[in-house]
Amino acid sequence: MRGLRSTFALIVVLAGLGAYIYFVTWKTPEGDAGGKKQDKVFTALQADTIDEIKVSAGGDATMLKKDGGTWQITQPVAAKADESEVSGITSALSSIDVVRIVDENPSNLNDYGLSNPRIEIDFKAAGDKDYRKLLIGEKSPTGADLFARRNDEKKVFLIPAFQETTFNKTAFDLRDKALLKFDREKVDGLDVTSGGKTLTIAKDGGDWKITKPLQTRADFGSVEGLVGRLQTAQMKSIVTGEPTPADLKKYGLDKPDATVTLNAGSARATLLVGSTAADNTVYARDASKPDVVTVESALLDDLKKGSDDYRRKDLFEFRPFNATHIEIARNGQTVVLDRVKGQGENAPDKWHRASPNPGDVDRDKMDGLLSKLSNMRAASFVESTAKTGIDKPALTVVVKFDEGKKEEKVTFGQAGSDVFAVRPSEPGAAKADSADFSDAIKSLDEIAK
Repeated sequence: MRGLRSTFALIVVLAGLGAYIYFVTWKTPEGDAGGKKQDKVFTALQADTIDEIKVSAGGDATMLKKDGGTWQITQPVAAKADESEVSGITSALSSIDVVRIVDENPSNLNDYGLSNPRIEIDFKAAGDKDYRKLLIGEKSPTGADLFARRNDEKKVFLIPAFQETTFNKTAFDLRDKALLKFDREKVDGLDVTSGGKTLTIAKDGGDWKITKPLQTRADFGSVEGLVGRLQTAQMKSIVTGEPTPADLKKYGLDKPDATVTLNAGSARATLLVGSTAADNTVYARDASKPDVVTVESALLDDLKKGSDDYRRKDLFEFRPFNATHIEIARNGQTVVLDRVKGQGENAPDKWHRASPNPGDVDRDKMDGLLSKLSNMRAASFVESTAKTGIDKPALTVVVKFDEGKKEEKVTFGQAGSDVFAVRPSEPGAAKADSADFSDAIKSLDEIAK
């Protein structure tokens, strides 16, 4: 049995080799033997001069035209084209080489899959009256190349097989798949509604602030991350371009699971996200367009996050390098510390304890205290300060920073083994890590001596 399998495998290999010899070697015109480098398929063609393209592949035909320097799909729908996809086609047309001429005058194009080409690229460059063509058939027996023809010439030649992914594009492949269009630099607010709750975030100078359902600082990275995900979100498919009211209900878009609106001055961009679709996607629609599309379900997960997910978790805004004055009250005693400018060229700053026992502070110990305080973060939030121990503070920290231009105050309370922190004018309390709090107390004790 093993011998039969080996014999069969050998026959397959020999058949492939024979086909290769027939199509590539025996059919190669004299003078091409030896692998002499051929000309480009379209000699002297410059990619940036191409201004019209028709791509026919997989039963799909897509017409594209360059308009004011940008590519637009004109058929089968009117839509903005994906510039990178179209650029790939124009660059390939201008640079693709003839690997080898297979047959100067083929008697039967079926041998090469060119009587009915799988892919056809028609295009016009500046100055062209008629379309030029690239017709692509089957792969060569080795699979390394593709049989192809140019314009209305009979000659069959080979081009590299990797170019198939460049040219084999549907209308959906070639269209711009961005879900929403907006100028990220101008975005100054977001409104996210999900589960009957609305989260409103607004730009506050160079920072972000949550304004609804509560007034508090927002985490810059988290908000910018959400804006970035909305900017880069791509549709995975187009379900329908003309949805009926019944369609909207079917796809959960009559009562969306989530709605997000990005504000940029007076401009608005709104995305509606509906029910679950196939392959980890959900139905969605740009409110300014009729199309119902699908998008990765992870985007809906982001939109379902609550205000706590976008709150700033750092308990302090200062950083060790910009703090200039600290007052720490604990057990009826207040430790006051000041940064003192170093004397002389390149002399490092020092920290001085003004009270209770005046004197200079060990620099390494001070850096340790500053790092531990500035790195403290909220693990979660509670709506009320009741039962947090804030009414009888375990520690109160006041810090001046940025050359004394800014000041912040954080009060800590203890309830059993839990530690909570409160900032003035911010709602509720943050639950802090009790181990981090204990480490900060130890550093303070070393400095207060």
